[in-house]
Amino acid sequence: NPFAGLVSHLRASWLSGKMQSMEYRVTQLEALEHFLDDKKQEILDATASDLGKAPFETELSEIFLCKNELHETLNNLSRWMKDEHVDRTLALQLDSAFIRKEPYGVVLIIAPWNYPIQLFLVPLIGAIAAGNCVIVKPSEVSKKTERLVAEVLPGYLDKDCFAVVTGGMQDTTRLLENKFDYIFFTGSPPVGRIVMTAAAKHLTPVTLELGGKNPCYVSDTCDVTNVARRVAWGRFFNAGQTCIAPDYLLCTVEMQEKLLPALRKAIDDFYGPNPQESPDFGRIVSDKQFRRLQALLGSGRVAIGGQTDEAERYIAPTVLADVLPSDPAMQEEIFGPILPIVVIANMDEAIDFINSRERPLTIYAFSSNNKVVNQVLERTSSGGFCGNDTLMHVTLTSLPFGGIGNSGLGMYHGKFSFDTFSHRRGCLKRGMGREPLNAPRYPPYSQQNFRVIRATSRVTRKNDCTLL
Repeated sequence: NPFAGLVSHLRASWLSGKMQSMEYRVTQLEALEHFLDDKKQEILDATASDLGKAPFETELSEIFLCKNELHETLNNLSRWMKDEHVDRTLALQLDSAFIRKEPYGVVLIIAPWNYPIQLFLVPLIGAIAAGNCVIVKPSEVSKKTERLVAEVLPGYLDKDCFAVVTGGMQDTTRLLENKFDYIFFTGSPPVGRIVMTAAAKHLTPVTLELGGKNPCYVSDTCDVTNVARRVAWGRFFNAGQTCIAPDYLLCTVEMQEKLLPALRKAIDDFYGPNPQESPDFGRIVSDKQFRRLQALLGSGRVAIGGQTDEAERYIAPTVLADVLPSDPAMQEEIFGPILPIVVIANMDEAIDFINSRERPLTIYAFSSNNKVVNQVLERTSSGGFCGNDTLMHVTLTSLPFGGIGNSGLGMYHGKFSFDTFSHRRGCLKRGMGREPLNAPRYPPYSQQNFRVIRATSRVTRKNDCTLL
């Protein structure tokens, strides 16, 4: 296996204890911030080349959010690393019981192409904070960013503990043949199944950050202008190539007729009369993705946009009206600048529609009535939820980010990243003396001894009492 030597080298480094100290971890985390600062222009150039991403979008989603994660981690790492002491029964009151947060060992992070800096760097921050050695595999689809990460990042980190591996699907397959102690994958559900199958051969735990068709319910009672602006921003940010973008709207036919002109105005306000000329609207990452998206434009009727330019891999911000659940646009995650509207009769029908499908990464609900938003929250299930806005929940390091079922397994961001890459080791330390206290548990057994054990080791409910 071409990667066996690399994995063995990192494992030897991890076994040496190099990653144990907080000071060492802090040094490596600070190096990541230097990477973001020193190579900011190169990051802007690479993401512009790969995705046509505007500098504003790159600074916000690829640099600013990563720095927030770094600062949250550096501010709290000493507290996160401390042993967590736990309650003890009466029999163990003189002993020490605690949870120790230990690294897994050698971790593999497989990143996608749509946010090619953020989606490898944020899990890498958590893996380093927890004390792991890491191999990063950036996506080969975002070619310029992959090259930047491969050529530049190793110069900032300890090469004995961190490595970047490049290549296509065949290389990733060979990489997955090696035994890792943890695998963190971001991508599509079909590839997630492949990763999980490979991990199962070594009983390796995984986090899978997958996609899904994120529904967005818009009630009849809302500020239509505000809804249109917030939905259009979330759907067309990064040309729609965002795993938590609102994937389709659910609303009544009356609300659809109100939303269409409001969405048209929002798109015009954001990108001008010809979005193809806007410096703020991105491009589709590859010819393959362009052709896939182009095929979805036949769903429903094109109410806004619909223009394409294969030479530029440009698809206009598009809204499809009167889309049927059986249409192609409703069979897969769109992952592009296309927004279908599915007409429903009321909120109950919208909730039933959401619950009849795979659980999504995010659910959005818009209403001026907080009870409506709460109803959608309480009667559905998803990885995350955001009421009366889109995407913004992902900006909080205090919230866990992750999917459920088809949309993923596990979570990260902030302390949740540290916890994901840490094994919580349950520890009990007892003294060598006081042996008479142990006598009731030894043979020969008796009911009297069992009563003593039960009285001193029992976990009782509140207001419960125990008679010896």
